[in-house]
Amino acid sequence: MASHGFWGLGAPENAGDNTSNQSPTTPRAWCQAAAQKLPGGIGSKLCALLSVAGEGEKTSEPTSTKLDETTVGTCGCNKPCNCLKATEATVGFSDLYSTDLLPALDGDLKTMTFLQEVVDILLAYITESFDRETKVIDFHYPNELLQRNNWELQDEPETLDDILISCRATLKYAIKTAHPRYFNQLSTGLDMVGLAADWLTSTANTNMFTYEVAPVFVLLEYVTLKKMREIIGWEDGRGDGIFSPGGAISNMYAMLLARFKMFPEVKEKGMSSVPRLAAFTSEHSHFSIKKGAAALGIGTESVICIKADESGKMIPADLERKILEAKQKGFVPFFVSATAGTTVYGAFDPLIAISDICKKYQVWFHVDGAWGGSLIMSRMHKWKLDGVERSVLKLTWNPHKMMAVPLQCSALLVREEGLMQNCNQMHACYLFQQDKHYDLSYDTGDKALQCGRHVDIFKLWLMWRAKGTIGFEAQIDKCLELSEYLYNKIKDREGYEMVFNGKPQHTNVCFWYLPPGMRYMEDKEEKKKRLHKVAPVIKARMMEYGTTMVSYQPQGDKVNFFRMVISNPAATFEDIDFLIEEIERLGQDL
Repeated sequence: MASHGFWGLGAPENAGDNTSNQSPTTPRAWCQAAAQKLPGGIGSKLCALLSVAGEGEKTSEPTSTKLDETTVGTCGCNKPCNCLKATEATVGFSDLYSTDLLPALDGDLKTMTFLQEVVDILLAYITESFDRETKVIDFHYPNELLQRNNWELQDEPETLDDILISCRATLKYAIKTAHPRYFNQLSTGLDMVGLAADWLTSTANTNMFTYEVAPVFVLLEYVTLKKMREIIGWEDGRGDGIFSPGGAISNMYAMLLARFKMFPEVKEKGMSSVPRLAAFTSEHSHFSIKKGAAALGIGTESVICIKADESGKMIPADLERKILEAKQKGFVPFFVSATAGTTVYGAFDPLIAISDICKKYQVWFHVDGAWGGSLIMSRMHKWKLDGVERSVLKLTWNPHKMMAVPLQCSALLVREEGLMQNCNQMHACYLFQQDKHYDLSYDTGDKALQCGRHVDIFKLWLMWRAKGTIGFEAQIDKCLELSEYLYNKIKDREGYEMVFNGKPQHTNVCFWYLPPGMRYMEDKEEKKKRLHKVAPVIKARMMEYGTTMVSYQPQGDKVNFFRMVISNPAATFEDIDFLIEEIERLGQDL
């Protein structure tokens, strides 16, 4: 007899046309049966969800899957039964393969049991990640990990038991980026609603190129981008935008659009049709500006770096001077990228002054706010982006950083409607037919460089619904409060020296730690040479002990220093105290 899927589970064979309130074919009766049959409480967990979906659904021919009599009693029951425990006892994952899961015939229970095992692994890892008694990292050198684990791909399939082992091993050696003492990157933390959204996105498994295959996700992207443009201050949220695979790609989009706006013929005729171009950005800007110039055929030598002041902000006077110099050399200035929150110092370039210069010389103005753009959500800190509402023609904004949206989630916001479409469209008739029966403006794929585009919007949208704008604001304000706390604790503390004077504008706190044996050295060159080695050694010890992680780097003529950044919503004042004590413990003998 044909299977009736989930609603046929556990229905007795004589259920027939039972129409009473407790019919075995109703969701309530099914849930009761499922709760008894499925391991780990999965039946009760799914009951609320599935009962709503199936409240009006009836099965006219309920069936049951009867096990062979050899399974009787193996589950601990005192009579013949067909519960899943009996199935597991005789089969087990060591005898199952991926081909036994859906869409295999009668693969429902096996699939649910397998996925429940995976979920249990994930939930254990999540809980452990927030436990301060656990390690941030179980560090092993690359050759050690390769020797410990057989990760080679084989011709023959592995059992589902092997697959579960691989899942556990992967998480065992993964960095716990949700750990409250993980400060290594700009993207940290793990939001539970964002995680749920990511799971749903993978389950939907669709593409963002047309409305017909991603109707809800396309509309959510439209709604969210409009809201972000409204927050910037663009009138009625008008403009355009797209979610891309990270800030580097968003910045490259910005450069691509600026070139097309000034020289639209480049799309068909290439770089030979345009004069020598010049782009301008701060010496503290992200490397993606030069990488974008290389990818677009403009060349890294055509990216002119502008001097920054001691705190890392672009100096507008130097920008104007270098624009004039470039024009005198025969270059055509076409693109200026300011930074709202530099990667190392967390500096915010003076947007109003830079905007005025761009208008004066008719150069397109872009702001890379991948790191600092989210501060516009905070009434306390949005002044750091003053001028963004009147000056910016394009803005990169990465919610996967300060807003703690799961990776990846990067938006490019464009003020001019239609520019992205005109720049990138190729009219692929197998995707973007012009005689579809709905509004074609919602087919967003032709304005993107990609064809296949991952659904990145749902994580941000669902978190925004869960937190509200005020929730994001509180989260951002807390991170900045913690960074100020760290700055105030170490600026006058013995053994610490700040990399630049003054309170940081973002959560970046840059400092040197000087071990006791180095603090009173008179030979400045020798002291500098030894200090350069301190941060790398302490960082290596952090990773080997697994207690915490914080980044370090040199900058210009400055030797290696720690760059502490805080974007993890789980971090507390106590975690900041721990970091200071741990640096001192690990570095006292250097």
